[in-house]
Amino acid sequence: MAVAIVDPSGDLVYFERADSTQTASLQLSIDKARSAALFKRSTKIFEDQVVAGGAGLRQLKNPDVIPIEGGIPLVEDGKVVGAIGVSGGASAQDGQCAIAGAAVIHY
Repeated sequence: MAVAIVDPSGDLVYFERADSTQTASLQLSIDKARSAALFKRSTKIFEDQVVAGGAGLRQLKNPDVIPIEGGIPLVEDGKVVGAIGVSGGASAQDGQCAIAGAAVIHY
């Protein structure tokens, strides 16, 4: 797994990866975190919109939208203070890891 933490502007503030993580997951974890921070929502929402088709497919045109589960905004007192992005497993696994990571981050 690769794990990225970004600030509210989507700028990387922390990154960690397992030695055996596939190379593509490194950037994807950062992109998921950035997308969650900029849009103030889970990337799972975008994934669901794309899967539903129709108007949801327009999400694919926005370069800042990553429609793959694994990006979660970090919220404190109702305000987005950053986001976590995880990549390296199946989409649902990335989402579970991001939720678990967000639960233990102290900000």
